[in-house]
Amino acid sequence: MRKIALFFGCLIPNRYPGIEMATNLCLATLDIDFAELESASCCPAPGVFRSFDEMTWLTIAARNLALAEKMDRDILTVCNGCFGSLNEASSRLDNSNRKNKELRLQVNKHLEKIGLEYNGTVKVRHIIEFLSQEFGSDKISELVTHPLKVNVAVHYGCHMVKPTEKIKGDSAENPVFFDLLVEATGANSISYPDKNQCCGAGGGVRAGLHDRSIQMVEHKLKMIRSKEIDCIVDACPFCHMQFDSGQYEINNTQNQNYKIPVLHYTQLLALSLGYGPEDVGIDQNVIKNNELE
Repeated sequence: MRKIALFFGCLIPNRYPGIEMATNLCLATLDIDFAELESASCCPAPGVFRSFDEMTWLTIAARNLALAEKMDRDILTVCNGCFGSLNEASSRLDNSNRKNKELRLQVNKHLEKIGLEYNGTVKVRHIIEFLSQEFGSDKISELVTHPLKVNVAVHYGCHMVKPTEKIKGDSAENPVFFDLLVEATGANSISYPDKNQCCGAGGGVRAGLHDRSIQMVEHKLKMIRSKEIDCIVDACPFCHMQFDSGQYEINNTQNQNYKIPVLHYTQLLALSLGYGPEDVGIDQNVIKNNELE
């Protein structure tokens, strides 16, 4: 297993530092050699940034990849959007064809101005894909000291299973690898209608089409509430914000009473490893996780 450069992106440090706390605790407990990616910037999100200036998007993403190369570590993301952006940039610059080689030359001309060069030697990993492939649910289960007896609605999100070739030995349309990791904590992953539907946060939808975004997340919340589910577990801070703040907004504008706790997977895993709710920042959510405290 290669050493890891941990990439938190923008939302986690600024909106949900508890996810950062939980991730650090989990990686340390699992004895993974990790260090935070030094001087990292926004990934940046391709759904918005690339639409305005593709070369700038690619150069900024390549800068993050080059920083990981300097540390001689692969990048580990805990956000679907960061994973999608950095992974796509890596694929675009892999020198597999003439067009990619030309792109890398252009990008490196920009990076040269700040003393960096991207050589294509790092892999981009997502925390769920990483734990699934490097440990597996059985190994995670063996490490659990405080099994969680809760019913969970697992939300994969859009970018975790794209591109499909990243999902080794699983189905991109009906994946189970995230569910298995959740159940390794002692929780039960409960099936619910439209489980693989987008939450409505990404691609600029929440910012540009807010009403539509709220309609999308409310539909998912209705489907989840139709089952006996104790909490939602995601692996992306943007999805996390959509479910967490979205419930608050729906409750205050539509006279609803949603109270479904939302956890990032590393928070759920940390709880099963014996850490307390305050250790992993669950109390920082808008919707409080009373059932898990």
